[in-house]
Amino acid sequence: WLDTSLVPTYCAGFSAVFLLFLAGRDARQKSNANGTSPGVALDFNRHPPVQSSFLRRTVSSLGGRRIFLFRLMQLLSIFALFALSILGSYQANELFSVASIVHSATYMYFAVLGTVSLFGTSRVVGRASVHVSLLLALSWCIYIYRDVWPLATVDLSPADAYSGYTLWAMLALLTLGGVVVPLLVPRKYAPINPADSMAPGPDQTACLFSLLTYWYMSPLIKLAWRLPRLTYAMFPPLADYDHLKNLVGRAFPHLDPLQSKSRRHLALVIIRVFWFEYLSLAAMSIAAVIASFAAPISIKGLLSYFEAGGAHSHIRPWFWIVLFFFGRVVKDISDQWFMYQHTRVTIRIQAVITELVFEHALRIRMKAETSDVVDDAESASPDDESETTGLGEGSTTAGGSATTQDDDAQSVSVDNKGKAKAASARATPVAKEPEARSVPDKKGGGPNLIGRINNLVTTDLRNLDQASMYATAVALEVPLQVALCMVFLYQILGYSALVGLATMLVTLPLPGYIAKLIQGVQHEKMKRTDSRVQVVTEMVSVVRMIKLFGWESRIAAQLDQRRREELIAVRKSKMLSLTVNLCHYILPVLIMLSTFSTYTLIMKEQLTASRVFSAMPVLEILRDDLQVAFNMLPQLVQTNVSLQRLADFLWNTELIDEFEKEDAPTSWGQRAPPANRVGVVGIRNATFTWSKEATASQTPGGTRKRTFALRVDEELTFQRGKVNLIIGPTGAGKTSLLMALLSEMHYIPSGPDSYVSLPREAGIAYAAQESWVQNDTIRNNILFGAPYDEARYQKVLSQCALQPDLSLFDAGDDTEVGEKGITLSGGQKARITLARAVYSQAEILLLDDVLAALDVHTSKWIVEKCLKGDLLGGRTVILVSHNIALVGPVADFVVDVGSDGRILSQGTLASALERDSELIKELNEELEEIEKAELEVGEEKPEVAVTQPPGGKLVVEEETEVGHVGWTALKLYIGNMSKTPLIFWFLYVSGHASQQFFGNIQIWYLGYWASQYENHAPQDVPVGHYLTVYTLFVMAGLVSIALCVTYYVFGSLRAARIVHEKLIVSVLGTTLRWLDKTPAARIIARCTEDIHTIDNQIARSTDMLVQIVLILLVKVFAIVFFSPAFIGPAILVGIAGLLIGYVFMRAQLSVKREMSKAKAPVLSHFGAAIGGIVSVRAYGAQQALKTEAHRRIDKYSQVSVTHEGLNRWLSIYIDFVGTLFATSLAIYLTYVAKLSAADTGFSLNMAVVFGSTLFFFIRYFNDYQIAATSLERIQQYLLIEQEPKPTPAGAPPAYWPASGRLEVEKLSARYSQASLQRDGPQVLHDISFEVASGERIGVVGRTGSGKSSLTLALLRCILTEGNVRYDGLPTDKLNLDALRSNITIIPQVPELMTGTLRQNLDPFSEHDDAVLNDALRSAGLFNLQGEEDQSRITLDTEIAGGGSNLSVGQRQILALARAIVRRSKLLILDEATSAIDYATDAIIQTSLRTELGKDVTLLTVAHRLQTIMDADKILVLDSGRIVEFGKPSQLLKDENGFLRALVDESGDREKLYEIARGVSSS
Repeated sequence: WLDTSLVPTYCAGFSAVFLLFLAGRDARQKSNANGTSPGVALDFNRHPPVQSSFLRRTVSSLGGRRIFLFRLMQLLSIFALFALSILGSYQANELFSVASIVHSATYMYFAVLGTVSLFGTSRVVGRASVHVSLLLALSWCIYIYRDVWPLATVDLSPADAYSGYTLWAMLALLTLGGVVVPLLVPRKYAPINPADSMAPGPDQTACLFSLLTYWYMSPLIKLAWRLPRLTYAMFPPLADYDHLKNLVGRAFPHLDPLQSKSRRHLALVIIRVFWFEYLSLAAMSIAAVIASFAAPISIKGLLSYFEAGGAHSHIRPWFWIVLFFFGRVVKDISDQWFMYQHTRVTIRIQAVITELVFEHALRIRMKAETSDVVDDAESASPDDESETTGLGEGSTTAGGSATTQDDDAQSVSVDNKGKAKAASARATPVAKEPEARSVPDKKGGGPNLIGRINNLVTTDLRNLDQASMYATAVALEVPLQVALCMVFLYQILGYSALVGLATMLVTLPLPGYIAKLIQGVQHEKMKRTDSRVQVVTEMVSVVRMIKLFGWESRIAAQLDQRRREELIAVRKSKMLSLTVNLCHYILPVLIMLSTFSTYTLIMKEQLTASRVFSAMPVLEILRDDLQVAFNMLPQLVQTNVSLQRLADFLWNTELIDEFEKEDAPTSWGQRAPPANRVGVVGIRNATFTWSKEATASQTPGGTRKRTFALRVDEELTFQRGKVNLIIGPTGAGKTSLLMALLSEMHYIPSGPDSYVSLPREAGIAYAAQESWVQNDTIRNNILFGAPYDEARYQKVLSQCALQPDLSLFDAGDDTEVGEKGITLSGGQKARITLARAVYSQAEILLLDDVLAALDVHTSKWIVEKCLKGDLLGGRTVILVSHNIALVGPVADFVVDVGSDGRILSQGTLASALERDSELIKELNEELEEIEKAELEVGEEKPEVAVTQPPGGKLVVEEETEVGHVGWTALKLYIGNMSKTPLIFWFLYVSGHASQQFFGNIQIWYLGYWASQYENHAPQDVPVGHYLTVYTLFVMAGLVSIALCVTYYVFGSLRAARIVHEKLIVSVLGTTLRWLDKTPAARIIARCTEDIHTIDNQIARSTDMLVQIVLILLVKVFAIVFFSPAFIGPAILVGIAGLLIGYVFMRAQLSVKREMSKAKAPVLSHFGAAIGGIVSVRAYGAQQALKTEAHRRIDKYSQVSVTHEGLNRWLSIYIDFVGTLFATSLAIYLTYVAKLSAADTGFSLNMAVVFGSTLFFFIRYFNDYQIAATSLERIQQYLLIEQEPKPTPAGAPPAYWPASGRLEVEKLSARYSQASLQRDGPQVLHDISFEVASGERIGVVGRTGSGKSSLTLALLRCILTEGNVRYDGLPTDKLNLDALRSNITIIPQVPELMTGTLRQNLDPFSEHDDAVLNDALRSAGLFNLQGEEDQSRITLDTEIAGGGSNLSVGQRQILALARAIVRRSKLLILDEATSAIDYATDAIIQTSLRTELGKDVTLLTVAHRLQTIMDADKILVLDSGRIVEFGKPSQLLKDENGFLRALVDESGDREKLYEIARGVSSS
């Protein structure tokens, strides 16, 4: 019963018991589900009979013909085994012996299982197939042990030799049924959710062999061979278990803070979710560790055989060769399966956490954040700003790349390929100021909450990339491998191995200490990188302002200085990394020297070749394990920091009150209204703040943040089914009132009867003041996911005055609006936002100052056709507006908000006017504007901000190169490493060649030393001499690599600086048209991620590629030197490796490019949703955005899985080629060549390294090609269209401009060169006028008349024809920076930068505070706030990105102040006061009349007649032509004139005439 031949029988018995247990469990479950007992007959005819044959049904149920044929083959092999078993027993006359009966019964059980696996029910087929395959494989292993292993020995014979040929026939059948069939049979697709079956991924149906060798990727490889480029549609489908909706169902119950109240560490929660994947990683890690010792053991056995000449050897040499081959194959498969599982679980974690952060971000309270130095408990109110400015594609990109650690700060060997622990154990990112981040941020979010969110899904998520590999290595692989290494070394070297270990442990702290220094330098480098990235991000966000102000050269100089400071830190980091690498070069040598010296000098043992060449790889494994573990620990710490930051965001970020029910008031003041107030829209006795911790304070740095509170002291109830109007001065909190209703602000009850109510049952629609549009078509922006109703849609277009606009676009409403709506003018965006609200079926509409960006004509149309129209009839409208005179007549209920955030009055407009005298004055100032609309006949012609190409697409798809990276892009980097590139590369390559020469001489010399013991007595071998020579070789190699790498570092830094400089100059020098059609994300990506790639990946890959090429050449030379006959196989292996690499790179480059393209939409969607979070929540569109996020994340996951599958395909086949080469060489050296043991060991060492190095060559060459796409992307941006560069001839005289005189003659303009080439429509037509120095010119005209185009044409921002003279000099002859720096324009949409107000007004520190305060006073800021106002704006006030903590009106005032500071002779105001109330506008106009110098010419574009009626002259535009130009008094004399008609129809006719006469007389 202890015979090994009975092992399959015992296992068969266990299998039968286990299957019976499962069958009983299934029966109980089925009976419980059907309400029947196990004994009741079940109805097997539940489904209608299928009209097909039994065979067809069987084949279909198994999953296809191939599966059926393979299982049939397995069943036939079992029957053959059964027959042979009986035949063998009969021949041995043991037919009725116990052993024969047992064996026959075993095979009979196998046959039963095989039959069930073919014809059983769907529930048992899979189990039977698995059991029979495992039992057959076990039987095969038993036969191998009993009958094949003895053949590898000298003194053993097969145990079943008596069976004769039957033995080998049975072994062949077992091989077929237990090995071949299980490996090659395809798997049936079993969907996770049968109700939602998807197209299976190739890995779900691939056979085991294909799965282990990644052969299922071959169709894609073949496709890449045939086609120049792969597209996303060609990629294999994503497996259903990787689809986000299935991952969310699996992970969110444990990870989502709203579904799970557990506060366990996120790492434990992730392990719980993905426990099976981590169990697989552990199993593969153990298998790889065990298999890694096959090569050292086989080399030792083989060399021992050579040393003894075959005598006294009990094992034949072919066994060691087979062990070497299969050991490396098993290790390669285990390693690649480990990496495959690791990357798959990483992709799943990335998808889950990205979606988790996205969904949680939809719940948080978005507050305007400012600088890091400000206590994050404070928050500012975006009083009149409806949308918190979010980060789009660009910011996410910046956020991600801003905090990425220098990849050169690694100290791990590149020779340890196993788990790519070294190759992929790149140093993970170090967070900015980790000492601060390790402490959870306060509830309510850290500084710049949106930036923090984007960092979570970029930088912190990237920190988790290698976490599963690191954790498995540190916790399991390294301890196991170190223990096995010590056992092996002790077996062959005795206690000298312990001396080597002691040396290793003593010297390890040295690279650790240097690594600590590197970490310190990394912190410094990251601060400098963050500083540069912040400037880059700000530059891109305000690049239009930079160009309009002529600041390009100064901003470029600022960035260049930041870049130089950053590269200084990079240089320190690289030099310290060089020191670490030198330690890694010298320390293994010291370990070997100490070990071998102890073994020979102290232990007096012979250092044979078998000991040297078997100990060397194990010592390297031991060194690599300890080194990698040492380096992984800091990375795990960083991973832990990122997980803590994620947990802090999920658990401690302040949510809107809806999701913080446990924190809601419990004693009194519930948010819900009392029973008698259900259904009302209103607030009672409540205070609202933008944060739970909204207290003002002064920060140590002297900067301050504004705090704001909206207070409703009594009951405020809006009228249902009516138009409700909210009015008040700039910054009073009108928008905040809407935000309070929408639950965006924190609700603080003031009494037991407090409540806030906004019924959502019938739907809510919201139109933001800063219009939020998605990067989609106009129609989709209006529909916003609602069903399309043609009649309703056309009515909405008409009532929102959009039909004339659509007629201007070639694609009509299919026109793409571009990123942040750059295709559209401000008025068009506002009306699309309004149209979205009107089109919706929502019963309640919240409209935030939608008329601010419209002229009076359009505003009147909106009021008459839309607010009074049938689509809004009976719906509740709550409208914020400054335009009381226009909207007042249609308002049934008016709420007046005071400047302190309190409600001054509510009721009718008359009651509001009685209580607020300022309103009466403001109303009178507005009346004259209303009548203007009645004169404007014909259709409105909204101004198109950017001309549209045919088809409606504005944002061009990012260019994707085909094939390998071109020489032009490579030359951009390698050609700038030195002023003399050829000399640089000759010296650099020579240094690496000498280092490789000395490195290989060291290995050969060890073998030569060991060979001396074969011909000399041990006491005759001069150990000291050999140790000395070996040490000299080591020192020579050390000096070579130190000089070579130092030389390279300085060259790479020079190239990185020049590339960055060229990129910035090119982007700043491009045209506004190019900037309009290029998303900010792409520009930021070039300046951050691609520059980071140049600093690190390209620099490292270039260096490694040169090293690897030289290693390959040296190894091949060494092999051929000792075995000249092997030059042919070496060439064949090289060709095979290059062919595999070539095919791989054709596929991988396409996949990598698609991967980059797939990532951006995820971040773009994320940023766009956060940017419009108030609108999203108001409409209740969260689910639609989640669905879109699922689609985009799944697309990225699909590309990522394909990318990783290709990586594994390359690895497994290159490893196999290398293993085949080394095995072939071992066979040749064993049976053909007659070399010494030392030379054989040296040759095998070279062959093993050659195989792995061939892989690294292809890997690094591919990495280099992929990284070089960053050079390619930057090269594209060096070739973009450019504005004219400054020339000496274009520099104006020093005195210029001495006056503001302006002469325009026959000026025409177009927006793009394309339209010029096809003679497209002009936006300006032969405009001619003159303006004397100091004159104030008013520019009027309806929307689309060309007012803004005129301002851009004067600054040469668009293509112009004609002559313009400024102070006597033709502007087309002047340098653009000289022209724009002497003209100041204030655009309608002001742009502010993050920082203090002082930095915004005076970014280059050219003025003192007195000048800045005077400008603020002239701009009217001080008229809006008092000295006692705690939230007043001062020069030290922190401004959030884009000015998001200020109202739009306040931003316009600050932009006006910035213009005043410049003291230009020509000042252009392009609707610069459109968002400012009338009273403040009047104050500003008075200041401009009195404060500006008499020689300053002022051009004012405005819709308000009173704003420009006191101008010296008025220019009236219509359709890009001047229809009137002259003094107001003269124009008023023309009875048929445009201006005369406007004034005559005005309600304040006499006052306007009086102003005009006053200007004329003065």
